[in-house]
This record gives sequence, structure tokens and C-alpha cells, in this order.
Amino acid sequence: MTRATPLSVLRIDASARTTGSVTRDLTDHVMQALGETGPLDITVRDLAATPPPLLDEAWIHANFTDPAERSAEARAALAVSDTLVAELKAADVIVIGLPVYNFAPPAVLKAWVDMVARARETFRYTAEGPEGLLTGKRAILAMASGGTETGSAIDFASPYLRHILGFMGITDVSVVAADRHMTAQDDRIAAARATVGDALASLRLDDAA
Repeated sequence: MTRATPLSVLRIDASARTTGSVTRDLTDHVMQALGETGPLDITVRDLAATPPPLLDEAWIHANFTDPAERSAEARAALAVSDTLVAELKAADVIVIGLPVYNFAPPAVLKAWVDMVARARETFRYTAEGPEGLLTGKRAILAMASGGTETGSAIDFASPYLRHILGFMGITDVSVVAADRHMTAQDDRIAAARATVGDALASLRLDDAA
């Protein structure tokens, strides 16, 4: 049985390549598989096409000002961040294309993290420590690397994304990885595609689930 109610999906692309990108192709495959489970309400955020701004002093000052006391300039400084946070809050599933550049996420993806990891919006501090506010969501990382093995000691990309998503309350994170594809690229990509079904196995596939 498939869903009748649309699943809200936020797709995030970060590869600098618009053509020939392994992560974009792998993310396409994940999205296609998601579409087979039922209707989707898709938001696409291409960070390479429209890079998020970097944090600056004006943004930090605005963020730590009480919302009721923010000036027009402060609200403008947070406008992009507010949009990105709203997209994240609205999503049931977040699909992130994660290319590995120099063992880490691309700079545009780190900039996105800096825009959405906001106290009182996506996490909060309590007497027991930080608490993520984006619970009940699912994330799938479509990861590709030329030589870095996923989960190895030199993989600083997927553990970072897992941690920051968990920090915001998104603890159900799967990785679909076409890693070390500089050797046997076709085989690595085929193997990654074969794991997509497992990554989607725990999604709600019907409205009564």
C-alpha cells in the first residue's frame, strides 16, 4: 500500500558540478525511489546555484537579538536563514547530496548548516544540555567520494552531517554512498543505488502506518 498523503521532501544539492555529478545522479535515484512510495511535495535547494551567505557580525547580532526587538536591518540579515529554516522545518524527509571535497563537505553545505543551526529555532539549550527541536524527521545522505571510504578515519563529511542533523533532532539518518569511485566507478555507483531500498525501508509508506 502506498501513501495517499504527500510526503514533504527537501532536496539539497551541493555539488559544484551541474552535469556529470555523481551525487546529483545518486540523489535523483533516491528521489525517484521516494516517488514510488507515493506522492511527494518537493522543495529543491541547490546550494551551488544559490550559495548561502557566510556568517558575519550583522547576522550574529541579529540572531541573538530578541525577535520582538529586531530592526528592519536585523530582519533582513536573517531573511535567507529564516527561509532555509522554514524549509527544513516543513520537511518530513531531507535528502542531501553530499560530495566529499578534501575529506569534508563542500563549503556551500557548511554555509547552509550555519544558516539553519540556530538556537531557539532548530535546537535549544536546557539544564540537561542542548536539545534538538526537529524531531520526527528522516534524512538520507547521498554521498560520493573519489577516494575517501565512507565511515573511515579520513571521512570527515558523513560523521559531521550525522552529528549536526542529530544536534538539531534529526537522528534517523541513512547514508547511500558511492565512495572511492575513482576506481570501478560504475560498480560503486551501482552498489550505492542497490542500497537505496534499505535506506527507505523505515519510511511510512501508507497513511495508516
